Amino acid sequence: MDVGTSTTQVIFSELLLENTGGFYSVPQIAITRKRILYRSPIHPTPLLDECRIDAPALRAIVTEEFRRAGMERVQTGAVIITGESARKENAAAVLEGLSGLAGDFVAAVAGPDLESLIAGQGSGAQALSKERRCRTANFDIGGGTTNIAVFENGEPSGVCCLDIGGRQLRFGPRGELTYLSPSAARLCEAIGLSLPVGQVPAMSALRQLAACMARLLEEAVRPGTGGMLELVRTRGSSTLPPPAPGSLIPVFSGGVADCIYKSGRDPFAFGDFGVLLGEAVRAGGLYANAFRARETIRATVIGAGMYTASLSGSTVSYSRKELFPLKNLPVFSVSPRQQDELFDGVWEETARAYQWFLGQNDAQNAIVWLEGRQNPGYLELRRLAAALAELFRAALPAGQPWLVLTYYDAAKALGLLLQPSGAPVIALDGLRAAPHQFIDLGQPVMHGLAVPVVIKTLMLNGSR
Repeated sequence: MDVGTSTTQVIFSELLLENTGGFYSVPQIAITRKRILYRSPIHPTPLLDECRIDAPALRAIVTEEFRRAGMERVQTGAVIITGESARKENAAAVLEGLSGLAGDFVAAVAGPDLESLIAGQGSGAQALSKERRCRTANFDIGGGTTNIAVFENGEPSGVCCLDIGGRQLRFGPRGELTYLSPSAARLCEAIGLSLPVGQVPAMSALRQLAACMARLLEEAVRPGTGGMLELVRTRGSSTLPPPAPGSLIPVFSGGVADCIYKSGRDPFAFGDFGVLLGEAVRAGGLYANAFRARETIRATVIGAGMYTASLSGSTVSYSRKELFPLKNLPVFSVSPRQQDELFDGVWEETARAYQWFLGQNDAQNAIVWLEGRQNPGYLELRRLAAALAELFRAALPAGQPWLVLTYYDAAKALGLLLQPSGAPVIALDGLRAAPHQFIDLGQPVMHGLAVPVVIKTLMLNGSR
């Protein structure tokens, strides 16, 4: 379920899970097939006012889609609140209400940077970058914001979010302007436009504003440009690194992408600015080299939550059984470079990344996953434990448990090295995790030797 600025949608998928680990190896549960069973219509996101989502109306929409799809209950799933809807006063409460509707759901209010990455993966921009070994930029243009993600050879190299979208301006039945967002107002002032609310604006002025927004999207990813981007940068968004020279393939997703790819619509067909913005992007410098997205308006919702149930390795370490169970812990995946730094005792940069991750996931805690090393020495583990302790102290409030998951067998020793800090500690091994996954930890089993682990993945590549 994706609750966006303008639209809400629900998708049901069927997943085939198989043990791919072989007869004599540790079980490895993997998704071997996935297909979409049902796509809901695109619903307008119900709002009580500019600050609050209409929770009962939203729940009614979702309940009706369960009925239409013939689904009484699903095993797992994902609820994501994105765009300006994520900034609504009651977003977290709405999210919690939907997450318990009909299954064990992962629930997330997606920050602007995380949403940029998710949309870039869901649209196919990341896959395109990996397949062609090239640089791509995904522009997910929705109602309130445009989420931009740049990928180099399949790896994300930068994300940002701009307050540019189809619902930045809204119009009444006579064509009168009924809403002008603060960011659109700042742009109007910067380029000398007057668009009074309550009056019917000149089409030439609207097209001028749309062209300005289209140029700003280009400025975000092209070298040698700049100027007004800070007027529309979304609060809490990162800044893209300086654009690199060379070719770049743009990809457009989001609701406005349909207006880019399909021309000839009535400019006020949706009562907002989306058609005019789409036409301006189509006429601008980015569109000429664009690759058509696999998904447009559904980029952030294609796929569904899934889970694989596993057992941790048998060398776990935890302070006390009362820490369990824990549910819906987002996974902070340590990169190979960050892991090397932690093994060397260097923790500051990884701690900053961990703090950013917590903010983007609106989470108080997250499990730190690192692959680890085969047969590490005692001194290596001491340095790693000391670095992790500093990381947790810097990022987590007192009383929050320190949570570590590794692939290679080291959890027992690592946990014992962390426990003298006095903080509650859970260290597990024997499992792989990845970004956009969430983990549930059950009560220890087998006389405390192992912990049941449920790994839930937001599947972002979809099924075509």
